Amino acid sequence: MEIIRAENIIKEYRIPQKDPGLLGAVKALVRPRHLVKTAVNGVSFQIDRGEMVGYIGVNGAGKSTTIKMLTGILVPTGGRVTVLERDPHVNRVANAREIGVVFGQRSQLWWDLALIESLNMVARIYEVPPARYRALLDEFAETLDLKELLHVPIRNMSLGQKMRAELAATLIHEPQIVYLDEPTIGLDLLVKERIREFIRKQNREKQTTVILTTHDLGDIEELCERVMIIDDGKLIYDGPLATIKDRFGQFREITFDTAGSENHLNLPDGVELISNENRKLHLRFDRTVSSASKVAAHVMNQVDVLDFSLAEPDLSMIVKQIYRGALQREQEA
Repeated sequence: MEIIRAENIIKEYRIPQKDPGLLGAVKALVRPRHLVKTAVNGVSFQIDRGEMVGYIGVNGAGKSTTIKMLTGILVPTGGRVTVLERDPHVNRVANAREIGVVFGQRSQLWWDLALIESLNMVARIYEVPPARYRALLDEFAETLDLKELLHVPIRNMSLGQKMRAELAATLIHEPQIVYLDEPTIGLDLLVKERIREFIRKQNREKQTTVILTTHDLGDIEELCERVMIIDDGKLIYDGPLATIKDRFGQFREITFDTAGSENHLNLPDGVELISNENRKLHLRFDRTVSSASKVAAHVMNQVDVLDFSLAEPDLSMIVKQIYRGALQREQEA
């Protein structure tokens, strides 16, 4: 069931231009000039209930602007957005009841209040029934490890603790849609994994729709089956993560644990040496030229191999290939 639709949405910003000094200020007042900057340019997509979608792109590509249009904070210059069959800006109050938003560098919690007081306030704002609120509070305190933080002021929390608290506040009213903008920025691996598992649980048990924008592509790989890539305001890819890996994951890496060292290896076509130190031989190969089995057989004929491991293509490398023009070259071919 479709829950979000964007139809050819455009967002332009008019940036005032003026010359320096007092004369420039007077000229700008009499004859104002503006530079039009297009942040989002004709983007269209649909998202179904229960999907977890990764929305990625470099800084300034248009990710956050798109999210702000979906939440109703910004109005599109052109095109149309519907969320739960409503215009999110026109129906801001109704839309706000059904969504949750986490901005990794901004807080929705009260700085000087204890976490439990902030959560109580949020629950009252969204009119969460008391019995349901207590059940959710117990669930979130257990899953996000918040029991010892409930009476701690937000200002005294670490970054990881604040982010877990933000997630609890965002989901305490059980929104149908959650927008996560850089939810794990600056966090250590253990906190990231706890947050990822919490998001998976909410999606699995409550069919919560999740739109995730992040520079941490590990979040995308762990959580999302679908990915949308935006570049210079235009959507350049929308499809399964597995497909993009298969289409653009040209290179794989294979590591051999060896009984000794070998300084003069004869490598087949499409294979390059990355490192050969401490009895570990690290190679990268082009899967369109050679297979893992052929590379392994070739190496084993020259070196005494104790064990080896094969690494699948990394999403960050694939995205770099796409931004370097791999997608455009494929389309032209």
